[in-house]
Amino acid sequence: MENLKDYLDELVAKNNTEAFIKDDPVQFPHRYSDVRDIEIVSFLVATIAWGNRKMILNSANNMLAIMGKSPYDYVMSGGWEKLDDSKCVHRTFFGRDLKYYCKGLSKAYQMPTNSLENVFYNDEHDVWKGIQNFRDLMAEANGCTSKHISNPSCCEPNKGSACKRLHMALRWLVRNDGIVDLGIWKRLNPRDLMIPLDVHVARVSRDLGLIERKSNDRQTVEMLTAKLREFDPADPVKYDFALFGVELM
Repeated sequence: MENLKDYLDELVAKNNTEAFIKDDPVQFPHRYSDVRDIEIVSFLVATIAWGNRKMILNSANNMLAIMGKSPYDYVMSGGWEKLDDSKCVHRTFFGRDLKYYCKGLSKAYQMPTNSLENVFYNDEHDVWKGIQNFRDLMAEANGCTSKHISNPSCCEPNKGSACKRLHMALRWLVRNDGIVDLGIWKRLNPRDLMIPLDVHVARVSRDLGLIERKSNDRQTVEMLTAKLREFDPADPVKYDFALFGVELM
């Protein structure tokens, strides 16, 4: 256990550096100073962060170019209403999907708190509940759900989606060590975050003996995060910087 912790801590120290930012999608929220711009960019870029890394970065650049200097102003002014529904933004994410996101975000910022963080915050400090609140708000604004906003719930307990991209956006917004992640949200706490789980991180975690379960779903996320809390209860998802960087044999 101690040797594995040391190994993972070394990888975190190696990867969690300012040099990491320029080649990762986290570079995009770093370009902004307004909290609302950072929030919007974090969720939109995380939403299209799947597939080839170079393609993700190109797609994010193009998407943000559409939104102009202030993504928040773009969302609130309704500029997105003119988007071509069939325009490809990134792989299966099209103009209609960007419209969906912008319409939902506009509703969130018109709420009395004018805060996206408060959509995710709850007294139980339950990030899954926060994600469900966000998904429900977006669905209410648009009259339907979207495949691009994962469902953390299911008819069977703890069998919902891993919600990898949403957890990644939350990592960017909540972790506050002042290096890669921006840490602009203060009501949520890094100790309550969940590990962003994709196929690679799951395979590495199994190879390292951190988890045994084969499904890459919500229950596995909870099991892996619980194991990582044994290494650092205050900041378990810092080990995302370790697990993603392990090369499989």
